[in-house]
Amino acid sequence: MKITVIGMGYVGLVTACGLASFGHQVLGVEKNHSKLKKLMQFESPIYEQGLDELLNKAAAEGDIQFTTELNGADGSDLIFITVGTPSTNSGHVDLSQVYTVINQLVHIITKPTILVMKSTVPPGTGEKIIRRFLNKCKTEVNYISNPEFLREGKALLDWFYPDRIVIGGKDNDSIQQVKNIYKKINAPKLVMGITSAEMVKYASNAFLATKISFINEIANICDLLGADIDEVAPAVGMDKRIGSDFLRAGLGYGGSCFPKDTKGLNFISTLHGYNFNLLKAVIEVNFQQRLKAVHKLHTMLGGLAGKKIAVMGLTFKPGTDDVRESPALDILSLLASEGAVVKACDPHGKDNAFKYFSRKIIFCEDAYECAKGVQAVLLNTEWPQFIHLNWSIIKQTMQTPYFVYDGRNALDKKRLSKLGFKYCGVGRPCN
Repeated sequence: MKITVIGMGYVGLVTACGLASFGHQVLGVEKNHSKLKKLMQFESPIYEQGLDELLNKAAAEGDIQFTTELNGADGSDLIFITVGTPSTNSGHVDLSQVYTVINQLVHIITKPTILVMKSTVPPGTGEKIIRRFLNKCKTEVNYISNPEFLREGKALLDWFYPDRIVIGGKDNDSIQQVKNIYKKINAPKLVMGITSAEMVKYASNAFLATKISFINEIANICDLLGADIDEVAPAVGMDKRIGSDFLRAGLGYGGSCFPKDTKGLNFISTLHGYNFNLLKAVIEVNFQQRLKAVHKLHTMLGGLAGKKIAVMGLTFKPGTDDVRESPALDILSLLASEGAVVKACDPHGKDNAFKYFSRKIIFCEDAYECAKGVQAVLLNTEWPQFIHLNWSIIKQTMQTPYFVYDGRNALDKKRLSKLGFKYCGVGRPCN
Protein backbone atom coordinates (compact mmCIF):
# COMPACT_ATOMS: atom_id res chain seq x y z
CA MET A 1 0.00 0.00 0.00
CA LYS A 2 0.96 3.64 -0.42
CA ILE A 3 0.97 5.21 3.04
CA THR A 4 1.71 8.72 4.27
CA VAL A 5 2.70 9.35 7.88
CA ILE A 6 2.49 12.97 9.02
CA GLY A 7 4.76 13.95 11.91
CA MET A 8 8.12 12.28 12.48
CA GLY A 9 8.28 12.28 16.28
CA TYR A 10 8.63 9.12 18.40
CA VAL A 11 5.32 7.67 17.27
CA GLY A 12 5.47 8.85 13.67
CA LEU A 13 8.98 7.70 12.86
CA VAL A 14 8.48 4.30 14.48
CA THR A 15 5.18 3.92 12.63
CA ALA A 16 6.74 4.94 9.32
CA CYS A 17 9.70 2.58 9.69
CA GLY A 18 7.51 -0.23 10.96
CA LEU A 19 5.11 0.03 8.02
CA ALA A 20 8.02 0.27 5.57
CA SER A 21 9.49 -2.91 7.05
CA PHE A 22 6.27 -4.68 6.00
CA GLY A 23 6.89 -3.68 2.40
CA HIS A 24 4.53 -0.70 2.19
CA GLN A 25 5.62 2.42 0.31
CA VAL A 26 5.84 5.07 3.04
CA LEU A 27 6.14 8.84 2.76
CA GLY A 28 7.10 10.59 6.00
CA VAL A 29 6.10 14.25 6.31
CA GLU A 30 7.99 16.51 8.73
CA LYS A 31 7.84 20.32 8.76
CA ASN A 32 10.80 20.79 11.13
CA HIS A 33 13.71 21.41 8.76
CA SER A 34 16.47 20.29 11.16
CA LYS A 35 14.66 16.97 11.68
CA LEU A 36 13.97 16.65 7.98
CA LYS A 37 17.64 17.20 7.14
CA LYS A 38 18.63 14.23 9.28
CA LEU A 39 15.80 12.10 7.94
CA MET A 40 16.82 12.85 4.35
CA GLN A 41 20.23 11.43 5.28
CA PHE A 42 18.39 8.48 6.87
CA GLU A 43 19.52 9.40 10.37
CA SER A 44 17.04 9.24 13.23
CA PRO A 45 16.60 12.64 14.94
CA ILE A 46 15.65 10.85 18.16
CA TYR A 47 17.39 8.22 20.26
CA GLU A 48 15.52 4.93 20.18
CA GLN A 49 17.33 1.63 20.25
CA GLY A 50 17.29 -0.11 16.86
CA LEU A 51 15.54 2.72 15.03
CA ASP A 52 18.55 3.85 13.00
CA GLU A 53 19.06 0.32 11.74
CA LEU A 54 15.40 -0.10 10.78
CA LEU A 55 15.38 3.29 9.06
CA ASN A 56 18.48 2.50 7.02
CA LYS A 57 17.11 -0.91 6.01
CA ALA A 58 13.85 0.65 4.78
CA ALA A 59 15.79 3.34 2.91
CA ALA A 60 18.11 0.81 1.27
CA GLU A 61 15.10 -1.15 0.02
CA GLY A 62 13.45 2.01 -1.29
CA ASP A 63 10.38 1.70 0.94
CA ILE A 64 10.60 5.06 2.72
CA GLN A 65 11.01 8.69 1.69
CA PHE A 66 10.68 12.01 3.49
CA THR A 67 9.36 15.43 2.61
CA THR A 68 8.15 18.64 4.21
CA GLU A 69 5.18 18.96 1.83
CA LEU A 70 1.72 17.56 2.52
CA ASN A 71 0.84 17.46 -1.18
CA GLY A 72 2.48 14.06 -1.48
CA ALA A 73 -0.29 12.61 0.68
CA ASP A 74 -2.78 12.78 -2.18
CA GLY A 75 -3.23 9.36 -3.72
CA SER A 76 -2.26 7.51 -0.54
CA ASP A 77 -4.31 4.50 0.46
CA LEU A 78 -3.92 5.50 4.11
CA ILE A 79 -2.79 8.70 5.81
CA PHE A 80 -1.54 8.36 9.39
CA ILE A 81 -1.60 11.45 11.60
CA THR A 82 1.07 11.34 14.31
CA VAL A 83 1.56 15.02 15.15
CA GLY A 84 1.92 16.33 18.70
CA THR A 85 -1.03 16.92 21.03
CA PRO A 86 0.61 18.74 23.96
CA SER A 87 -1.09 19.57 27.22
CA THR A 88 -1.65 23.13 28.42
CA ASN A 89 -1.19 24.18 32.05
CA SER A 90 -4.89 23.58 32.68
CA GLY A 91 -4.68 20.04 31.34
CA HIS A 92 -6.55 20.93 28.15
CA VAL A 93 -5.16 19.03 25.16
CA ASP A 94 -3.93 21.33 22.41
CA LEU A 95 -5.24 19.89 19.14
CA SER A 96 -4.10 22.78 16.95
CA GLN A 97 -1.52 20.67 15.09
CA VAL A 98 -4.11 17.97 14.38
CA TYR A 99 -6.69 20.46 13.14
CA THR A 100 -4.14 22.33 11.00
CA VAL A 101 -3.03 19.16 9.25
CA ILE A 102 -6.56 17.89 8.64
CA ASN A 103 -7.73 21.28 7.37
CA GLN A 104 -4.87 21.25 4.86
CA LEU A 105 -5.58 17.66 3.83
CA VAL A 106 -9.22 18.47 3.10
CA HIS A 107 -8.07 20.82 0.34
CA ILE A 108 -5.39 18.45 -0.97
CA ILE A 109 -7.02 15.02 -1.15
CA THR A 110 -8.65 14.26 -4.49
CA LYS A 111 -8.88 10.47 -4.27
CA PRO A 112 -10.68 8.24 -1.71
CA THR A 113 -8.49 7.47 1.27
CA ILE A 114 -8.51 6.41 4.92
CA LEU A 115 -7.42 8.86 7.59
CA VAL A 116 -5.86 7.00 10.53
CA MET A 117 -5.48 8.94 13.78
CA LYS A 118 -2.52 7.70 15.79
CA SER A 119 -1.95 10.92 17.72
CA THR A 120 -3.44 10.73 21.19
CA VAL A 121 -6.64 12.78 21.10
CA PRO A 122 -9.38 13.16 23.75
CA PRO A 123 -12.38 10.84 23.49
CA GLY A 124 -14.94 12.39 21.17
CA THR A 125 -12.35 14.10 18.95
CA GLY A 126 -12.78 11.73 16.02
CA GLU A 127 -16.50 12.38 15.75
CA LYS A 128 -15.83 16.14 15.85
CA ILE A 129 -13.25 15.83 13.09
CA ILE A 130 -15.70 13.92 10.88
CA ARG A 131 -18.41 16.58 11.36
CA ARG A 132 -16.12 19.59 11.16
CA PHE A 133 -13.70 18.60 8.39
CA LEU A 134 -14.21 15.30 6.62
CA ASN A 135 -17.81 15.89 5.64
CA LYS A 136 -16.50 18.80 3.54
CA CYS A 137 -14.06 16.68 1.55
CA LYS A 138 -14.40 16.53 -2.25
CA THR A 139 -13.93 12.78 -2.12
CA GLU A 140 -14.64 9.94 0.31
CA VAL A 141 -12.40 10.00 3.39
CA ASN A 142 -13.07 7.43 6.10
CA TYR A 143 -11.81 7.98 9.63
CA ILE A 144 -10.12 5.35 11.80
CA SER A 145 -8.90 5.72 15.38
CA ASN A 146 -5.79 3.58 15.89
CA PRO A 147 -4.16 4.63 19.18
CA GLU A 148 -0.51 3.82 19.87
CA PHE A 149 0.84 2.03 22.92
CA LEU A 150 4.56 2.52 22.35
CA ARG A 151 6.95 2.84 25.27
CA GLU A 152 9.90 5.11 24.64
CA GLY A 153 13.05 3.04 24.86
CA LYS A 154 11.13 -0.08 23.79
CA ALA A 155 9.09 1.37 20.95
CA LEU A 156 10.20 -1.12 18.30
CA LEU A 157 9.48 -4.06 20.58
CA ASP A 158 6.01 -2.67 21.20
CA TRP A 159 5.44 -2.07 17.49
CA PHE A 160 6.28 -5.60 16.37
CA TYR A 161 5.01 -7.42 19.50
CA PRO A 162 2.09 -5.39 20.90
CA ASP A 163 -0.37 -6.62 23.52
CA ARG A 164 -3.23 -5.58 21.24
CA ILE A 165 -4.06 -3.42 18.24
CA VAL A 166 -7.10 -1.18 18.72
CA ILE A 167 -9.07 -0.08 15.65
CA GLY A 168 -12.04 2.26 15.99
CA GLY A 169 -14.19 3.06 12.97
CA LYS A 170 -17.54 2.98 11.21
CA ASP A 171 -16.76 1.77 7.69
CA ASN A 172 -16.17 -1.99 7.57
CA ASP A 173 -13.99 -1.86 4.43
CA SER A 174 -11.73 0.77 6.01
CA ILE A 175 -11.48 -1.22 9.23
CA GLN A 176 -10.48 -4.29 7.23
CA GLN A 177 -7.80 -2.37 5.30
CA VAL A 178 -6.25 -1.13 8.54
CA LYS A 179 -6.34 -4.67 9.93
CA ASN A 180 -4.58 -5.85 6.78
CA ILE A 181 -1.60 -3.55 7.21
CA TYR A 182 -0.98 -5.25 10.57
CA LYS A 183 -1.43 -8.80 9.25
CA LYS A 184 2.22 -9.64 9.91
CA ILE A 185 1.79 -8.79 13.60
CA ASN A 186 0.53 -11.63 15.79
CA ALA A 187 -1.66 -9.77 18.28
CA PRO A 188 -5.38 -9.41 19.02
CA LYS A 189 -6.97 -6.82 16.73
CA LEU A 190 -9.86 -5.23 18.61
CA VAL A 191 -12.53 -3.45 16.57
CA MET A 192 -14.80 -0.92 18.28
CA GLY A 193 -16.36 2.52 17.99
CA ILE A 194 -14.17 5.57 17.40
CA THR A 195 -14.76 7.15 20.81
CA SER A 196 -14.25 3.84 22.59
CA ALA A 197 -10.89 3.40 20.85
CA GLU A 198 -9.85 6.88 21.96
CA MET A 199 -10.91 6.06 25.52
CA VAL A 200 -8.83 2.86 25.60
CA LYS A 201 -5.65 4.92 25.26
CA TYR A 202 -6.55 7.34 28.05
CA ALA A 203 -7.88 4.64 30.37
CA SER A 204 -4.75 2.50 29.91
CA ASN A 205 -2.32 5.29 30.73
CA ALA A 206 -4.44 6.57 33.61
CA PHE A 207 -4.53 3.11 35.18
CA LEU A 208 -0.78 2.58 34.85
CA ALA A 209 -0.14 6.03 36.33
CA THR A 210 -2.46 5.09 39.20
CA LYS A 211 -0.38 1.97 39.97
CA ILE A 212 2.79 4.08 40.04
CA SER A 213 1.34 6.68 42.38
CA PHE A 214 -0.20 3.99 44.58
CA ILE A 215 3.06 2.14 45.16
CA ASN A 216 4.82 5.44 45.82
CA GLU A 217 2.28 6.21 48.53
CA ILE A 218 2.88 2.78 50.06
CA ALA A 219 6.63 3.45 49.89
CA ASN A 220 6.16 6.73 51.74
CA ILE A 221 4.27 4.92 54.50
CA CYS A 222 7.06 2.32 54.60
CA ASP A 223 9.49 5.18 55.26
CA LEU A 224 7.42 6.28 58.24
CA LEU A 225 6.92 2.82 59.73
CA GLY A 226 10.30 1.23 59.00
CA ALA A 227 9.04 -1.28 56.43
CA ASP A 228 10.95 -2.00 53.22
CA ILE A 229 9.14 -1.44 49.91
CA ASP A 230 11.50 -3.93 48.23
CA GLU A 231 9.95 -6.62 50.39
CA VAL A 232 6.40 -5.32 50.23
CA ALA A 233 5.94 -4.57 46.51
CA PRO A 234 7.02 -7.98 45.08
CA ALA A 235 4.71 -9.80 47.49
CA VAL A 236 1.79 -7.56 46.53
CA GLY A 237 2.54 -8.03 42.83
CA MET A 238 2.39 -11.82 43.12
CA ASP A 239 -1.37 -11.52 43.45
CA LYS A 240 -2.56 -12.29 39.91
CA ARG A 241 -5.36 -9.77 40.27
CA ILE A 242 -2.77 -7.02 40.79
CA GLY A 243 0.36 -8.01 38.85
CA SER A 244 3.93 -6.87 39.41
CA ASP A 245 4.27 -4.39 36.53
CA PHE A 246 4.45 -0.70 37.50
CA LEU A 247 4.75 -1.55 41.19
CA ARG A 248 8.20 -0.05 41.57
CA ALA A 249 8.60 2.88 43.91
CA GLY A 250 10.58 5.89 42.79
CA LEU A 251 10.39 9.55 41.84
CA GLY A 252 7.18 9.11 39.87
CA TYR A 253 6.23 9.01 36.21
CA GLY A 254 7.23 11.44 33.49
CA GLY A 255 7.56 11.54 29.72
CA SER A 256 5.25 12.67 26.94
CA CYS A 257 2.32 10.32 27.70
CA PHE A 258 1.40 9.71 31.34
CA PRO A 259 1.48 13.36 32.55
CA LYS A 260 -0.34 14.63 29.47
CA ASP A 261 -2.94 11.88 29.36
CA THR A 262 -3.78 11.91 33.08
CA LYS A 263 -4.21 15.69 33.01
CA GLY A 264 -6.15 15.43 29.77
CA LEU A 265 -8.59 12.82 31.08
CA ASN A 266 -9.05 14.84 34.27
CA PHE A 267 -9.81 17.96 32.20
CA ILE A 268 -12.26 16.10 29.96
CA SER A 269 -14.03 14.66 33.00
CA THR A 270 -14.38 18.07 34.63
CA LEU A 271 -15.53 19.64 31.35
CA HIS A 272 -18.35 17.10 31.20
CA GLY A 273 -19.39 17.63 34.81
CA TYR A 274 -17.64 14.69 36.46
CA ASN A 275 -15.15 15.09 39.32
CA PHE A 276 -12.51 12.37 38.79
CA ASN A 277 -11.16 12.48 42.36
CA LEU A 278 -9.01 9.37 42.05
CA LEU A 279 -7.17 10.72 39.02
CA LYS A 280 -6.68 14.11 40.67
CA ALA A 281 -4.99 12.32 43.57
CA VAL A 282 -2.75 10.36 41.18
CA ILE A 283 -1.53 13.60 39.59
CA GLU A 284 -0.94 15.27 42.96
CA VAL A 285 0.92 12.28 44.40
CA ASN A 286 3.20 12.20 41.37
CA PHE A 287 4.18 15.84 41.82
CA GLN A 288 4.66 15.49 45.56
CA GLN A 289 7.05 12.60 45.00
CA ARG A 290 9.52 15.00 43.39
CA LEU A 291 9.26 17.38 46.32
CA LYS A 292 9.99 14.54 48.72
CA ALA A 293 13.35 13.93 47.05
CA VAL A 294 14.33 17.57 47.54
CA HIS A 295 13.09 17.46 51.14
CA LYS A 296 15.19 14.37 51.82
CA LEU A 297 18.30 16.09 50.45
CA HIS A 298 17.52 19.18 52.57
CA THR A 299 17.20 17.04 55.70
CA MET A 300 20.30 14.92 55.13
CA LEU A 301 22.51 17.88 54.21
CA GLY A 302 21.19 20.28 56.82
CA GLY A 303 19.92 22.72 54.20
CA LEU A 304 20.58 23.21 50.50
CA ALA A 305 22.14 26.66 50.14
CA GLY A 306 25.73 26.29 49.00
CA LYS A 307 25.57 22.49 49.05
CA LYS A 308 27.01 20.66 46.06
CA ILE A 309 24.72 18.02 44.61
CA ALA A 310 25.04 15.70 41.61
CA VAL A 311 21.93 14.58 39.73
CA MET A 312 22.58 11.47 37.67
CA GLY A 313 20.04 10.99 34.92
CA LEU A 314 17.97 13.65 33.17
CA THR A 315 15.62 11.62 30.98
CA PHE A 316 12.32 10.40 32.42
CA LYS A 317 13.43 6.79 31.87
CA PRO A 318 16.44 4.91 30.47
CA GLY A 319 16.64 4.10 26.77
CA THR A 320 15.54 7.52 25.48
CA ASP A 321 16.82 11.08 25.12
CA ASP A 322 13.41 12.48 26.10
CA VAL A 323 13.40 14.76 29.16
CA ARG A 324 9.79 15.93 28.85
CA GLU A 325 8.09 15.94 32.26
CA SER A 326 11.10 14.15 33.75
CA PRO A 327 11.25 14.42 37.56
CA ALA A 328 14.78 15.76 37.03
CA LEU A 329 13.46 19.01 35.57
CA ASP A 330 11.50 19.92 38.70
CA ILE A 331 14.23 18.63 41.01
CA LEU A 332 17.01 20.58 39.30
CA SER A 333 14.92 23.74 39.32
CA LEU A 334 14.01 23.38 43.01
CA LEU A 335 17.59 22.64 44.08
CA ALA A 336 18.94 25.62 42.13
CA SER A 337 16.26 27.93 43.51
CA GLU A 338 17.30 26.92 47.05
CA GLY A 339 20.87 27.94 46.35
CA ALA A 340 22.44 24.53 45.78
CA VAL A 341 25.32 24.09 43.37
CA VAL A 342 23.89 21.50 41.01
CA LYS A 343 25.78 19.27 38.60
CA ALA A 344 24.00 16.91 36.20
CA CYS A 345 24.77 14.22 33.63
CA ASP A 346 22.99 11.81 31.32
CA PRO A 347 24.16 9.45 28.53
CA HIS A 348 21.68 10.80 25.97
CA GLY A 349 19.48 13.53 27.49
CA LYS A 350 21.99 16.27 28.31
CA ASP A 351 21.40 18.38 25.19
CA ASN A 352 17.62 18.32 25.61
CA ALA A 353 17.86 19.24 29.30
CA PHE A 354 20.30 22.06 28.55
CA LYS A 355 17.53 23.86 26.65
CA TYR A 356 15.59 24.19 29.91
CA PHE A 357 18.37 25.38 32.20
CA SER A 358 21.30 26.80 30.23
CA ARG A 359 23.64 28.36 32.82
CA LYS A 360 21.75 27.44 36.00
CA ILE A 361 23.10 23.88 36.06
CA ILE A 362 26.61 22.51 35.51
CA PHE A 363 26.28 19.81 32.85
CA CYS A 364 28.97 17.14 32.92
CA GLU A 365 30.15 14.62 30.37
CA ASP A 366 29.94 11.59 32.67
CA ALA A 367 29.05 10.44 36.17
CA TYR A 368 32.61 10.55 37.50
CA GLU A 369 33.03 14.20 36.54
CA CYS A 370 29.56 14.91 37.90
CA ALA A 371 30.35 13.41 41.33
CA LYS A 372 33.64 15.26 41.88
CA GLY A 373 33.47 17.51 44.90
CA VAL A 374 29.78 16.99 45.68
CA GLN A 375 28.28 16.13 49.04
CA ALA A 376 25.32 14.22 47.69
CA VAL A 377 24.28 12.20 44.65
CA LEU A 378 20.68 11.83 43.50
CA LEU A 379 19.95 9.00 41.07
CA ASN A 380 17.09 10.20 38.88
CA THR A 381 17.29 7.73 35.96
CA GLU A 382 18.37 4.10 36.29
CA TRP A 383 20.68 4.02 33.30
CA PRO A 384 22.95 0.92 33.39
CA GLN A 385 25.93 3.30 33.19
CA PHE A 386 25.00 4.67 36.62
CA ILE A 387 24.03 1.41 38.28
CA HIS A 388 27.36 -0.20 37.38
CA LEU A 389 29.62 2.72 38.35
CA ASN A 390 32.79 2.13 40.31
CA TRP A 391 31.40 3.64 43.49
CA SER A 392 34.77 3.29 45.22
CA ILE A 393 36.15 5.92 42.84
CA ILE A 394 33.03 8.03 43.29
CA LYS A 395 33.50 7.94 47.07
CA GLN A 396 37.11 9.13 46.81
CA THR A 397 36.14 12.24 44.88
CA MET A 398 33.07 13.23 46.93
CA GLN A 399 32.85 15.24 50.14
CA THR A 400 31.26 14.36 53.46
CA PRO A 401 28.56 13.27 54.27
CA TYR A 402 28.78 11.09 51.10
CA PHE A 403 25.01 10.95 50.78
CA VAL A 404 23.30 8.95 48.01
CA TYR A 405 19.57 9.28 47.42
CA ASP A 406 18.46 6.43 45.19
CA GLY A 407 15.39 7.85 43.48
CA ARG A 408 14.80 4.63 41.53
CA ASN A 409 15.75 1.99 44.12
CA ALA A 410 18.19 0.62 41.56
CA LEU A 411 21.48 0.70 43.49
CA ASP A 412 23.00 -1.93 45.78
CA LYS A 413 22.31 -0.54 49.25
CA LYS A 414 24.55 -3.01 51.07
CA ARG A 415 27.52 -2.36 48.80
CA LEU A 416 27.20 1.42 49.09
CA SER A 417 26.86 1.17 52.86
CA LYS A 418 30.05 -0.90 53.09
CA LEU A 419 31.88 1.73 51.06
CA GLY A 420 30.90 4.36 53.61
CA PHE A 421 28.04 6.10 51.84
CA LYS A 422 25.01 7.40 53.69
CA TYR A 423 22.24 5.78 51.64
CA CYS A 424 18.49 6.36 51.37
CA GLY A 425 16.01 5.00 48.85
CA VAL A 426 12.29 5.47 48.23
CA GLY A 427 10.57 3.30 50.83
CA ARG A 428 13.93 1.70 51.64
CA PRO A 429 15.22 2.30 55.18
CA CYS A 430 18.28 4.59 55.32
CA ASN A 431 21.48 3.08 56.67
